[in-house]
Amino acid sequence: MLYESLMPNDASIAVIILTYNEERHLPRALKCVAAFAQEVFVVDSFSTDRTVEIAKEYGATVLQHPFQNQAKQFAWALEHTPMHADWVMRLDADEVVEPDLAQEIRTRLPQLAPDVMGVNLNRKTIFQGRFIRHGGRYPLILLRIWRRGKARIEDRWMDEHIYLTEGRAVTLRGGFADDNLFDLTAFTEKHNRYASREALDVLNQRWQLFPSQSMVTAASASRQAGIKRFLKESIYNRMPFEVSAIGYFLFRYIVQLGFLDGREGLVYHALQGFWYRFLVGAKLRELEKAVRNAASREAALREVERLTRQPIDKLREPDSIST
Repeated sequence: MLYESLMPNDASIAVIILTYNEERHLPRALKCVAAFAQEVFVVDSFSTDRTVEIAKEYGATVLQHPFQNQAKQFAWALEHTPMHADWVMRLDADEVVEPDLAQEIRTRLPQLAPDVMGVNLNRKTIFQGRFIRHGGRYPLILLRIWRRGKARIEDRWMDEHIYLTEGRAVTLRGGFADDNLFDLTAFTEKHNRYASREALDVLNQRWQLFPSQSMVTAASASRQAGIKRFLKESIYNRMPFEVSAIGYFLFRYIVQLGFLDGREGLVYHALQGFWYRFLVGAKLRELEKAVRNAASREAALREVERLTRQPIDKLREPDSIST
């Protein structure tokens, strides 16, 4: 499948997908953007499955680059992919652009005013086949499409957002879903890694061990994202995690009606809204103890790297591979 222009030239769009062993999700992602994308770039972290082969079969341009974290990988992609389109879209391999959103992108993008630099999408979560409608999980309003050169990605270990450097954003209403097809073991393993990265961000917020950014505001991204970031960094992260994790789960499950999401919703809210948040807090406590006991900043960074299994030191940039 080759990606051909289906919109006027002034509304051409390039899609960037980061991958590592995504042979299960990637065909679905590539099929759903074929209706509107003129360029598709798969930036792969040296997958060991058929990810690269699948991407080529669908006509995507494949580049390979070693992975440090999502933010740095996507920033690398923005700098090194040979894009010519006027608009850029960020898409995760396990996300789905539904037909109504694909049509909305095709028809609305050419009509946007010149001062509109970004487009928010309303993302829904599908967990074990169920649409999680409650618990504050729908819609998640995310800036995912922007005019080329008018947005950047935050330099963070976790919860990195795209933010506009100028102009304003509008919101499209079509269907956009996070629908991961892997099992609960993969879900918990992934969130264990996420917890280490989020604990790193909170640790750095308190100890300033390495460069980081928090650029999301109501003006630069979505109003929802700006408010959530403010509440998390100004209130939630300052509370004892034993209290905040339980309180957050009860708020989501009772006040925000998470209990209406059924059995799948109970599993999802308990894991993502309590277990994950508690794990972040426990890992943060472990990291702070290590930093306090370290003899130097360098010793602290080595210990943090050991505990999180994350490459704290900046990777030496090898030559990329473009295929």
